[in-house]
Amino acid sequence: MLKIIFATQNPNKLQEIKAMLPDGIELKGLEHLGLNEDIPETQETLEGNALQKARFIYERFKVNCFADDTGLEVEALNGKPGVYSARYAGEEKDSHENMNKLLNDLKNVENRRAQFRTVIALIIEGEELLFNGIAEGEIINEKRGQEGFGYDPIFVPRGYKETFAQMPLQEKNRISHRYKATKMLAEYLMSLNYF
Repeated sequence: MLKIIFATQNPNKLQEIKAMLPDGIELKGLEHLGLNEDIPETQETLEGNALQKARFIYERFKVNCFADDTGLEVEALNGKPGVYSARYAGEEKDSHENMNKLLNDLKNVENRRAQFRTVIALIIEGEELLFNGIAEGEIINEKRGQEGFGYDPIFVPRGYKETFAQMPLQEKNRISHRYKATKMLAEYLMSLNYF
Protein backbone atom coordinates (compact mmCIF):
# COMPACT_ATOMS: atom_id res chain seq x y z
CA MET A 1 0.00 0.00 0.00
CA LEU A 2 1.43 3.35 -1.05
CA LYS A 3 0.62 6.14 1.40
CA ILE A 4 0.68 9.62 -0.05
CA ILE A 5 -0.39 13.09 1.07
CA PHE A 6 -2.31 15.39 -1.25
CA ALA A 7 -1.39 18.95 -0.25
CA THR A 8 -4.91 20.35 -0.15
CA GLN A 9 -7.42 21.47 2.44
CA ASN A 10 -10.19 21.45 -0.16
CA PRO A 11 -12.47 18.46 0.56
CA ASN A 12 -13.97 18.68 -2.96
CA LYS A 13 -10.57 18.28 -4.60
CA LEU A 14 -9.60 15.47 -2.21
CA GLN A 15 -12.79 13.56 -2.98
CA GLU A 16 -12.42 14.15 -6.73
CA ILE A 17 -8.84 12.84 -6.84
CA LYS A 18 -9.51 9.93 -4.44
CA ALA A 19 -12.18 8.70 -6.85
CA MET A 20 -9.63 8.64 -9.68
CA LEU A 21 -6.78 6.77 -7.98
CA PRO A 22 -6.40 2.97 -7.91
CA ASP A 23 -7.24 1.01 -4.75
CA GLY A 24 -3.64 0.38 -3.74
CA ILE A 25 -3.03 4.04 -2.91
CA GLU A 26 -3.97 5.44 0.49
CA LEU A 27 -4.60 9.13 -0.07
CA LYS A 28 -4.82 11.64 2.79
CA GLY A 29 -5.23 15.41 2.87
CA LEU A 30 -3.41 17.99 4.97
CA GLU A 31 -5.72 17.50 7.96
CA HIS A 32 -4.03 14.09 8.36
CA LEU A 33 -0.78 15.96 9.10
CA GLY A 34 -2.52 18.38 11.45
CA LEU A 35 -1.54 21.26 9.16
CA ASN A 36 -4.04 24.10 9.21
CA GLU A 37 -1.92 26.97 7.94
CA ASP A 38 -1.98 28.12 4.33
CA ILE A 39 0.84 26.80 2.20
CA PRO A 40 2.64 29.57 0.30
CA GLU A 41 1.67 30.05 -3.36
CA THR A 42 3.86 32.92 -4.49
CA GLN A 43 5.07 31.73 -7.89
CA GLU A 44 4.14 33.22 -11.28
CA THR A 45 3.23 29.89 -12.90
CA LEU A 46 1.02 26.90 -12.14
CA GLU A 47 4.11 24.68 -12.25
CA GLY A 48 5.92 26.93 -9.78
CA ASN A 49 3.03 26.98 -7.32
CA ALA A 50 2.48 23.21 -7.46
CA LEU A 51 6.19 22.57 -6.81
CA GLN A 52 6.32 25.18 -4.04
CA LYS A 53 3.42 23.51 -2.20
CA ALA A 54 4.78 19.97 -2.63
CA ARG A 55 8.26 21.02 -1.47
CA PHE A 56 6.78 22.76 1.58
CA ILE A 57 5.12 19.50 2.69
CA TYR A 58 8.04 17.23 1.78
CA GLU A 59 10.64 19.39 3.53
CA ARG A 60 8.56 19.78 6.67
CA PHE A 61 7.12 16.26 7.06
CA LYS A 62 9.39 14.03 4.88
CA VAL A 63 6.37 12.23 3.39
CA ASN A 64 5.60 11.29 -0.19
CA CYS A 65 3.23 13.96 -1.42
CA PHE A 66 1.82 15.82 -4.34
CA ALA A 67 0.26 19.22 -4.84
CA ASP A 68 -1.65 20.71 -7.69
CA ASP A 69 -2.38 24.11 -9.06
CA THR A 70 -5.16 24.78 -11.50
CA GLY A 71 -5.92 27.79 -13.59
CA LEU A 72 -8.56 28.84 -16.05
CA GLU A 73 -6.81 30.30 -19.09
CA VAL A 74 -9.01 32.47 -21.32
CA GLU A 75 -7.71 33.07 -24.84
CA ALA A 76 -9.20 36.56 -25.27
CA LEU A 77 -7.65 37.64 -21.96
CA ASN A 78 -4.14 36.44 -22.91
CA GLY A 79 -4.36 33.44 -20.58
CA LYS A 80 -5.86 35.24 -17.60
CA PRO A 81 -6.92 34.62 -14.92
CA GLY A 82 -4.42 31.71 -15.08
CA VAL A 83 -2.28 31.35 -11.97
CA TYR A 84 -4.48 33.99 -10.26
CA SER A 85 -7.76 32.12 -10.90
CA ALA A 86 -8.59 31.57 -7.20
CA ARG A 87 -8.13 35.26 -6.32
CA TYR A 88 -9.14 36.88 -9.61
CA ALA A 89 -11.68 39.15 -7.88
CA GLY A 90 -9.66 39.56 -4.66
CA GLU A 91 -7.88 37.81 -1.82
CA GLU A 92 -11.18 36.47 -0.40
CA LYS A 93 -11.06 33.71 -3.08
CA ASP A 94 -14.82 34.02 -3.63
CA SER A 95 -15.86 31.77 -6.54
CA HIS A 96 -19.01 33.75 -7.34
CA GLU A 97 -17.14 37.05 -7.39
CA ASN A 98 -14.42 35.51 -9.57
CA MET A 99 -17.04 34.31 -12.06
CA ASN A 100 -18.81 37.69 -12.02
CA LYS A 101 -15.54 39.50 -12.75
CA LEU A 102 -14.69 37.10 -15.57
CA LEU A 103 -18.14 37.40 -17.15
CA ASN A 104 -17.85 41.17 -16.89
CA ASP A 105 -14.37 41.14 -18.47
CA LEU A 106 -15.76 39.08 -21.37
CA LYS A 107 -18.84 41.25 -21.93
CA ASN A 108 -19.16 41.91 -25.68
CA VAL A 109 -16.18 39.61 -26.42
CA GLU A 110 -16.91 37.08 -29.17
CA ASN A 111 -13.96 34.75 -28.60
CA ARG A 112 -14.98 32.68 -25.57
CA ARG A 113 -12.35 29.94 -25.94
CA ALA A 114 -10.75 28.87 -22.68
CA GLN A 115 -9.03 25.95 -21.06
CA PHE A 116 -8.68 24.63 -17.57
CA ARG A 117 -5.12 23.48 -16.87
CA THR A 118 -3.99 21.43 -13.88
CA VAL A 119 -0.36 20.85 -12.99
CA ILE A 120 0.44 18.18 -10.40
CA ALA A 121 3.85 18.21 -8.73
CA LEU A 122 4.78 14.86 -7.17
CA ILE A 123 7.63 14.33 -4.74
CA ILE A 124 8.26 10.68 -4.04
CA GLU A 125 11.38 9.53 -2.19
CA GLY A 126 12.81 12.99 -2.93
CA GLU A 127 12.30 12.81 -6.70
CA GLU A 128 10.20 15.57 -8.31
CA LEU A 129 7.91 15.04 -11.30
CA LEU A 130 5.28 17.19 -13.05
CA PHE A 131 2.04 16.07 -14.73
CA ASN A 132 -0.05 18.40 -16.89
CA GLY A 133 -3.75 18.05 -17.80
CA ILE A 134 -5.85 20.31 -20.04
CA ALA A 135 -9.60 20.52 -20.69
CA GLU A 136 -10.52 22.81 -23.58
CA GLY A 137 -13.88 24.53 -23.88
CA GLU A 138 -15.53 27.91 -23.69
CA ILE A 139 -16.97 30.41 -21.24
CA ILE A 140 -20.73 30.88 -21.45
CA ASN A 141 -22.65 34.06 -20.58
CA GLU A 142 -24.36 32.92 -17.36
CA LYS A 143 -23.88 30.48 -14.50
CA ARG A 144 -25.52 27.07 -14.91
CA GLY A 145 -25.50 24.08 -12.56
CA GLN A 146 -24.97 23.27 -8.88
CA GLU A 147 -22.20 20.63 -8.98
CA GLY A 148 -18.45 21.20 -9.00
CA PHE A 149 -16.70 24.30 -7.70
CA GLY A 150 -14.68 27.29 -8.86
CA TYR A 151 -15.50 28.34 -12.42
CA ASP A 152 -17.39 25.11 -13.24
CA PRO A 153 -20.80 26.84 -13.67
CA ILE A 154 -19.56 29.00 -16.59
CA PHE A 155 -17.28 26.50 -18.39
CA VAL A 156 -18.61 24.18 -21.10
CA PRO A 157 -16.02 21.59 -22.19
CA ARG A 158 -15.49 21.07 -25.91
CA GLY A 159 -17.98 18.62 -27.41
CA TYR A 160 -20.56 19.09 -24.60
CA LYS A 161 -23.61 21.29 -24.03
CA GLU A 162 -23.54 21.16 -20.20
CA THR A 163 -21.20 23.08 -17.93
CA PHE A 164 -18.91 21.18 -15.59
CA ALA A 165 -21.34 22.24 -12.82
CA GLN A 166 -24.25 20.52 -14.58
CA MET A 167 -22.43 17.21 -14.96
CA PRO A 168 -22.44 14.40 -12.39
CA LEU A 169 -19.00 14.15 -10.77
CA GLN A 170 -18.40 10.79 -12.44
CA GLU A 171 -18.90 12.26 -15.91
CA LYS A 172 -16.79 15.34 -15.19
CA ASN A 173 -14.02 13.10 -13.84
CA ARG A 174 -13.77 11.29 -17.19
CA ILE A 175 -12.91 14.45 -19.14
CA SER A 176 -11.57 17.06 -16.73
CA HIS A 177 -8.14 18.67 -16.66
CA ARG A 178 -7.66 17.30 -13.14
CA TYR A 179 -8.57 13.80 -14.35
CA LYS A 180 -6.02 13.97 -17.16
CA ALA A 181 -3.22 15.09 -14.85
CA THR A 182 -4.28 12.59 -12.17
CA LYS A 183 -4.41 9.75 -14.71
CA MET A 184 -0.77 10.43 -15.59
CA LEU A 185 0.07 10.59 -11.87
CA ALA A 186 -1.76 7.30 -11.20
CA GLU A 187 -0.06 5.55 -14.13
CA TYR A 188 3.31 6.67 -12.83
CA LEU A 189 2.54 5.54 -9.27
CA MET A 190 1.31 2.16 -10.54
CA SER A 191 4.60 1.70 -12.40
CA LEU A 192 6.51 1.83 -9.12
CA ASN A 193 7.20 -1.31 -7.11
CA TYR A 194 4.78 -0.54 -4.28
CA PHE A 195 2.08 -2.90 -5.52
